[in-house]
Amino acid sequence: MEKKVKTQRIPRTDSIEELARFWDTHDLTDFEAELTEVSKPVFEPETSVRIHLPPQDAEAIERIAKAKGVAPPELIREWILQKVHTS
Repeated sequence: MEKKVKTQRIPRTDSIEELARFWDTHDLTDFEAELTEVSKPVFEPETSVRIHLPPQDAEAIERIAKAKGVAPPELIREWILQKVHTS
């Protein structure tokens, strides 16, 4: 008697790491019945903004970021988002 093979489904997750692990061990052609064509981008790219600061302000930001254990761009992003969400 033949043993039935249990088929897996594509994980429903937003985790890029989890999806990468899944596709590292699976073949896309095994899941053609589950695939659907999309007409819009799945991931929206973030927008970058360049700002110019006087050297003393840039140095101050670097000191504050280092004290908080984050990179200066992360600190600036946090400040901007706080201001955007409280206005």
